[in-house]
Amino acid sequence: MQLLQALITSLDDNKANDIVLMDLRNIDEAITDFFLICHGTSITHVTSLSQNLRAEVKEALGALPMGKSGHDTGQWVVLDYFDIVIHIFLEETRSQYLLEELWSDAQCIPVDEHFSIKVIDKKL
Repeated sequence: MQLLQALITSLDDNKANDIVLMDLRNIDEAITDFFLICHGTSITHVTSLSQNLRAEVKEALGALPMGKSGHDTGQWVVLDYFDIVIHIFLEETRSQYLLEELWSDAQCIPVDEHFSIKVIDKKL
């Protein structure tokens, strides 16, 4: 859960918009435990969210994503940390793909001032 907290902190500190944590652990077809979804306001913002997240998590925990894609366009960047997959969208792209609706069986937890990583810890 330390990694999840570091990822959320980075996105929040760098002004990611509408951060949502999707708990996929009870979905048999899911290839990961969590999706962390957010969006930026421009291609530059999306790119910087991704770059800052990778740098900050590497510095804090030494963790690097196993895979990454989407940096060439900045419309939808995906970072794969195995148990947690981060989706950083451009706002228009996020509203087009609607991941939260595609994975509607998942528990969707808004990451706001009321969010606590302890809620997730209790379910482990």
